[in-house]
Amino acid sequence: MSASYSPPPSFGTPPGTDDIAELAERALSAIPTRLAMHVRGVGIAVEDMPDDETLDELGIENAWELTGLYRGTPLTQRSVEDVARQPDLIFLYREPILLEWIETGEDLYRLVRNVLVHEIAHHFGFSDEDISLLESEMD
Repeated sequence: MSASYSPPPSFGTPPGTDDIAELAERALSAIPTRLAMHVRGVGIAVEDMPDDETLDELGIENAWELTGLYRGTPLTQRSVEDVARQPDLIFLYREPILLEWIETGEDLYRLVRNVLVHEIAHHFGFSDEDISLLESEMD
């Protein structure tokens, strides 16, 4: 064995749910005003993985494919006559996000931001082109 041997690099612990939530809050605060005014009061929940009920409901067989989900009542379906309803929530799934981060090498903040923006934008009926324009505004 050579005298210049050095141990392999060690890695810190992977980002936790609090780290992902912090990145999401930062990304949410950077969303353009024209979109932000429509998501005021929307909560962000970070979970490690989507649960089986959610996967079954969405018809998704591989939990690693779901990085985020918007749960709420679309603005187009709301009425002033609504009785109390569940709060709107964006779920971010930490482990699938981290897997995509590892596979793509994308900056983690940008990845979390993109998942967040996609969940918000698709909820409001934005096209993929609209989403791309929105993301370019945020860079």
